[in-house]
Amino acid sequence: MATMRALYGACTSALLTTAVTRQSSLFSASKQQPCQQLRGGAISAKGGMAVATADDQRLKKGIAEFYDESSGVWENIWGEHMHHGFYDPDTVVQISDHRSAQIRMIEQALQFASVPEDSQKKPKSIVDVGCGIGGSSRYISRKYGAECYGITLSPVQAKRANDLAAAQGLANKVSFEVADALNQPFPDGKFDLVWSMESGEHMPDKLKFVSELARVAAPGGTIIIVTWCHRDLSPGEESLRPEEKRLLDKICDAFYLPAWCSTSDYVKLLESLSLQDIKSADWSENVAPFWPAVIRSALTWEGLTSLLQSGWKTIRGALVMPLMIEGFNKGVIKFSIITCRKPE
Repeated sequence: MATMRALYGACTSALLTTAVTRQSSLFSASKQQPCQQLRGGAISAKGGMAVATADDQRLKKGIAEFYDESSGVWENIWGEHMHHGFYDPDTVVQISDHRSAQIRMIEQALQFASVPEDSQKKPKSIVDVGCGIGGSSRYISRKYGAECYGITLSPVQAKRANDLAAAQGLANKVSFEVADALNQPFPDGKFDLVWSMESGEHMPDKLKFVSELARVAAPGGTIIIVTWCHRDLSPGEESLRPEEKRLLDKICDAFYLPAWCSTSDYVKLLESLSLQDIKSADWSENVAPFWPAVIRSALTWEGLTSLLQSGWKTIRGALVMPLMIEGFNKGVIKFSIITCRKPE
């Protein structure tokens, strides 16, 4: 993590730190905390997070508006892949490396899950749950020649994803719509590959989330979840430490996140559904260079003007990015991949 700490020190100015402190105090006093009733330490692997209907609707509205507002800024600076890149640990990374690292993230996830590439066994139908503007969907569709559906809560993202698919000659293969990941508009057993790249952290009911992933997977189909988690609890621990919860709560407020869970929580939930070939890995070291790079891009003239034009939700998300780095450095935040297969 030495490279990450050095980049963090170079990227976080006194002005940015002051802004983060100020926004944290504003959040604590605000009546519009989207995660206020949903946050806390580890969830129970025996069941989902109980969420009141009003809280659930407020959270979904906040997520949709956040991505309606911020997706254009992200695309202008980072391109069509709205997720982390995958890097070799402790290497010096150039700005030009990041888009190729985002492609590498997709390939590493497919490889980790042992998704077959031969013509007989490769996936022919795919769903991208939390698709952003469809970068992963289009890439995977091209790779396998597969039909792919993407869902998002953001109307702006869905429209942009469909526009890009049409522009890239993929309108007959890839389509996107506004839909809820916890109530997917697809029949049981439809997809050979169920893909969720950095959307699980937005789900208030983790059991319902993985249950829906399993429901729409075809018998023998592969499920891939790449997501932020909090650290696994030690034996005897019932929750994170208070200071760790406070750090995650500040991030929740900016990014419209409910309660975090651990990688081991996800594994237990998948086990409870009798899914097979469950495996996981901690890729925190491999994404470490990304957040400092995002901060550097935000501090450029293009980044600053884009943020100012986008609106307060996007600015608030940008201001909390140093806290993501702090969480990674302290080992509270983990970037995890969890994969499994639905029994045939």
